[in-house]
Amino acid sequence: MNIFLWHVHGSWTTAFVQGPHNYFLPVDRDRSAWGLGRARTWTWPDSVGEVTEVVAHELAVDLVVLQRPAELDGVAERWLGGRRPGRDVPAVYVEHNTPQGRIDEMRHPAAGAPGITVVHVTAFNELFWDCGTSPTLVIEHGIVDPGHLYTGELPRLAVVINDAERRNRVTGTDLLSRFGEAGPVDLFGTGAERLGGIADLPQHALHAEMARRRVYVHPVRWTSLGLALLEAMHLGMPVVALGTTEVTEAVPPGAGVVSTSVPRLVDAARVLLDDPDWARQMGQAARAAATARYGLDRFLKDWDATIVEVTR
Repeated sequence: MNIFLWHVHGSWTTAFVQGPHNYFLPVDRDRSAWGLGRARTWTWPDSVGEVTEVVAHELAVDLVVLQRPAELDGVAERWLGGRRPGRDVPAVYVEHNTPQGRIDEMRHPAAGAPGITVVHVTAFNELFWDCGTSPTLVIEHGIVDPGHLYTGELPRLAVVINDAERRNRVTGTDLLSRFGEAGPVDLFGTGAERLGGIADLPQHALHAEMARRRVYVHPVRWTSLGLALLEAMHLGMPVVALGTTEVTEAVPPGAGVVSTSVPRLVDAARVLLDDPDWARQMGQAARAAATARYGLDRFLKDWDATIVEVTR
């Protein structure tokens, strides 16, 4: 099938495009947010192509994957030459994010949109978003397994946050100084250098550097479920994580330390830094849990079943 989607979330898209379909991504001259095209820091198969708006007008499309409100509100229709997602061409809306605002006002932008199924990436998202009468389902994340790369040779804490300075309390950037009481913190991610961290790396290089650190810290307060956390678990890293949103589902007992108490998490990070054997044992449990629940094969099978259902 021919699937049309924007490059919005690189790690999620990396897993999604591993399927057996042809994937067409909008591209513009500036490689803007509306025409980013193929990834430059992830490895994607040849089945992923780039299309300009002119080409997209005539492109045969079997499914549109929407991911942002503006795509639903006219951008996709413009790119597809007037074809309306959910009416003229089958469509799903993938919700990557937790809702913002007061609980009673968390209505999803696709709520009630004709012909569109909302696909949540976590059960937490489905619980909190109000999707009205629109059909919903959950397809949990899948990860392209980077392998068990963990060495933990550096007694340091690894954190991965994109745009950490701007997102601050949402991503727990403000908590990094407190985790620094346990040991040195290495921040990775887009824009990390502005906070003294390590500049954005290609995915394979990022994984290699993460795996050298002894502990992965996930200080995020309110995002859906950071894929870097799942990648760290796949690497075989022990994790210390705030027990918010979907984290309590993703990190079972023995695979990490999860709590809403920052002092408890700081203490756990300190102990893990000082006990490489315990860190390694916990990391092995984390990898076993992550590969069992967030494996790529399960993810792609879930998506293929959904694609068949939506396009039939």
